[in-house]
Amino acid sequence: MADRGTRGSGIAGQEEASYCVLPGRTDRGLLLLCDHAGNALPPGYGTLGLLPEQLKRHIAYDIGAAAITRALAAALEVPALLTRYSRLLIDPNRGRDDPTLIMRLSDGAVIPGNRKIDAAERDKRLGLYYEPYHRAVDAAIDCFLALGIPPILLSIHSFTESWKESARPWHVGVLWGGDGRVAKPLLEALYAEGDLIVGENEPYAGQLEGDCLWRHGAQRGLASAIVEIRQDLIRDAAGQEAWTGRMRRIVERVERALAATAPPLERIERCQAGEVAPALPDGCNHGVGEMTKLDKTLTMELEAAAFRRLVEHLRQHTDVQNIDLMNLAGFCRNCLSNWYQEAAAERGLRLSKDAAREIIYGMPYKEWQAKYQKEASAEAVAAFEKAKH
Repeated sequence: MADRGTRGSGIAGQEEASYCVLPGRTDRGLLLLCDHAGNALPPGYGTLGLLPEQLKRHIAYDIGAAAITRALAAALEVPALLTRYSRLLIDPNRGRDDPTLIMRLSDGAVIPGNRKIDAAERDKRLGLYYEPYHRAVDAAIDCFLALGIPPILLSIHSFTESWKESARPWHVGVLWGGDGRVAKPLLEALYAEGDLIVGENEPYAGQLEGDCLWRHGAQRGLASAIVEIRQDLIRDAAGQEAWTGRMRRIVERVERALAATAPPLERIERCQAGEVAPALPDGCNHGVGEMTKLDKTLTMELEAAAFRRLVEHLRQHTDVQNIDLMNLAGFCRNCLSNWYQEAAAERGLRLSKDAAREIIYGMPYKEWQAKYQKEASAEAVAAFEKAKH
């Protein structure tokens, strides 16, 4: 994405049918997401058979979340991605095989337009209203990584003040899985406010397999967290303004905490992005001179950065065919995806072959084949067969 009116290197604003991108700087290393921003429905779907009042409820979208995301992105000058359509159409914060991807019943409301959808309609919604958003998130992340800046992903949501007649005491919650790089300083900053009841993985469980941050954060090794704000606090403009100011203060505090504890590699990348980084530990001179200390953690970080660079290089050079890679180097994109899948299995993580390939290719494998795969020449096939033997 090219820069359009942003300071320094940035991501441009973009308006699409099912999502929008708010422009912002990349050098801050922060990307905001809002998966349940809107309650609209595309032409032809009407109200999914619901009374219009139902679409104003939390079952259709996260009330107040879009306003907070937009205002916070503007205040911090960072990019943000927001969905346009109601999660009742299809939920972008669910995995493709999640039974709640398209809800037939939500908080007591039957969704007539979803009761009898077939596989063709499901695939249509995936193709038009689900995957475009996720491809846009990947594209934004790729812009950061191309500049050597692994972005923090912060997803803004909201929750109802009561559930099944039980009041929810939390003002705000932080949802996270096994990676606490952002969640822990975020929780500490919220606790430090002094006037908030803060939930850790409340009122919902933390990161779930298949959800948005699992796909774009955990699967890509990026630090991420979800912030859930109670809806009665951000339902009107005054509450939204107050919480935007609060979240700006909290995010800036988290940024300072992360800058003080960031591993050397991240500090180097921030220096390259033009920021003034804190002093580095012994053995690392802002990328200048020789490293005198290379511990296991730093080695893994360097190897991971090199791997990301390799994957990004292959994504950009779609003219290079897999058979050419096999003939010249003895491996190809599919080999990388197999190794990725095996590494996940060694750590007890279930990752399908298709999912592993999508991580490497940056899109579903069949889509890449249709767009970029060419028929191999007779010479290339002969060389491949010879090499196999």
